[in-house]
Amino acid sequence: MDRTASFKLERRAPGAVLALVGDWTAASLGRTGARLAREAADVKGEVKLDLSGLGRFDTSGAYALNQAVAGRQVQADFDARPDVRRLVDLVVQAEPQEKRRPPRRQSPFVYVMARLGMGVTGAGAQFYRTAVFNGRLATTLGRAVVNPRRLRWAAIVNQMDSTGLDALPIIATLSFFVGAVIAFLGAGLLAQFGATIFTVELIGVGVLREFGVLLTAILLAGRSASSYAAAIGAMKMNQEIDAMEVMGVDPFEALVLPRFIAMQLMFPLLTFMAILAGLAGGLIVCWGVLDLSPIFFFQRLLNNVGVLHFWAGMAKAPVFAAVIAAVGARQGLQVGGDVESLGARVTSAVVQAIFAIILIDAVFALIYMELNV
Repeated sequence: MDRTASFKLERRAPGAVLALVGDWTAASLGRTGARLAREAADVKGEVKLDLSGLGRFDTSGAYALNQAVAGRQVQADFDARPDVRRLVDLVVQAEPQEKRRPPRRQSPFVYVMARLGMGVTGAGAQFYRTAVFNGRLATTLGRAVVNPRRLRWAAIVNQMDSTGLDALPIIATLSFFVGAVIAFLGAGLLAQFGATIFTVELIGVGVLREFGVLLTAILLAGRSASSYAAAIGAMKMNQEIDAMEVMGVDPFEALVLPRFIAMQLMFPLLTFMAILAGLAGGLIVCWGVLDLSPIFFFQRLLNNVGVLHFWAGMAKAPVFAAVIAAVGARQGLQVGGDVESLGARVTSAVVQAIFAIILIDAVFALIYMELNV
């Protein structure tokens, strides 16, 4: 017997009689529901349902029936088919009462101002969290100075090894080639004025004052700040830091302070090695291209450059070291409970550290200009 869904719609003033025939289920409904909705679109008034010929009925049939008679008063003998009433009521409750309006297109000016406001609010929140972190770090460092036995020397030495010794080859190599590039540029540029001899001074001032410490800071920002954020963030994500606090261990003493001290101890050494490598790169280029002997090279460095530029560059090392360690550790402590948060915080650590380094280097340049150093 064919139980395909069908219907009979008889219009009677002021309404209509709708007889459902066959199985109104997902398997047998087909396009009957859409056809019923088109034919019942112009029906006015009350709709009386005839369920005598209705077979099986499921939510698909209830949805099609509701779409056809939506907004009209319905009269039916639901006592004979209580399953139809339950399914129709279920569909009516599940379906939204009114269609969702499309979102209103936002004005470009409002969008720009909203983004600007969000940026200002985010910057203020970042400044507040940074101040809180720095205050707690200063307090922890002060306790360690008063009571040195609180320091975890094993962790400090381990961080010195991973931060300093492992980074030495890449820093020395990059500084060597940067010194050579400065020498090539100076030789080509100063030759136009017949002053190639001053290439030595250009190399000395550039490497001693800026490039040695700046390259070290940028490399450690990309290497160590990201490492700090990833290591601490992974512990935060695995709730290891929460476990440390439960056991009475201060995470700042166990995780942040050793990295901060290790960076302070190793950064000046790495800067010194970067300066030596940069001078070596410039020396080789001057010796091979300009035919200036190493003795002459170092004599001009001592006589015309002097040690003041060396100390001007080395004075930046503790500040850069503090910024790199603090930014990396703070971003690690801000990690949430998912891997996406960890990746975002590692990226933020590198970006913020490099930005802070360039900004602080510009401040140092202004200070040195005012002091005529």
